[in-house]
Amino acid sequence: MSSLVLYQFPISHFCEKARWALDYKGLDYTTKNLLPGLHVKTTKKLAAKSSVPVLVHEGRSIQGSEQIITYLDEHFPDKKLTPVNSQEAQSAREWERYLDKEIGVHLRCYLYHTLLDHPDMVIGFFAKDGPFWAKPFLKVMFPKLTRTMRKLMDINEATAAKSRQAVLMALERTNDAVDENKYLVGNRFSRADLTAAALLAPLFMPPQYGLDWPATLPEPLQSEVKAMEPYLVWAKEIYRKHR
Repeated sequence: MSSLVLYQFPISHFCEKARWALDYKGLDYTTKNLLPGLHVKTTKKLAAKSSVPVLVHEGRSIQGSEQIITYLDEHFPDKKLTPVNSQEAQSAREWERYLDKEIGVHLRCYLYHTLLDHPDMVIGFFAKDGPFWAKPFLKVMFPKLTRTMRKLMDINEATAAKSRQAVLMALERTNDAVDENKYLVGNRFSRADLTAAALLAPLFMPPQYGLDWPATLPEPLQSEVKAMEPYLVWAKEIYRKHR
């Protein structure tokens, strides 16, 4: 069994960041899929907060996708995701933090506002590779889980509209930055590019993500995401080349 264990939600795009970093470096690791709500009992024993991803390695717990990438670069330096040049390293981290906030957090709010109204789809995402009782349990608990998620993440009509606008602005900025370059920082793939493509992946639903994506998203998401497609070309290409 691998000494690297990733505690995660399969649906989480922040967890996809961590999975991608581990896979990119060719590391052997085990995933532990947690169920939303019940996950707190596990994560609070491992780390300071309740959030995932959490990477456990040799008795140490590293919480958060940014921290996990940094840890992996320090302890498994082959195929570094942080540029060696100090200025480029700083730029990559600045991009990552910007993308985590402006795409990662806002995309989660925007997507869940609609997806939480489609329990059959979301329960399938949440229960992916979980215990045999995951789906029936989540069906019973889903109304309470939905209320909790909307409250904790401040998900409602108004915040979803603001989050959609924030994602669009971040997409424009990202595309402007790579207009004449293949990558966000320097001339090679870095944690900045990985972050952008991983966090945007739910919009173009790549098979490498590991979920059983639906043929189409529920409206109004399907139409709105289709309008975003020109801004997703670069992220799709990063995914194709490096994932």
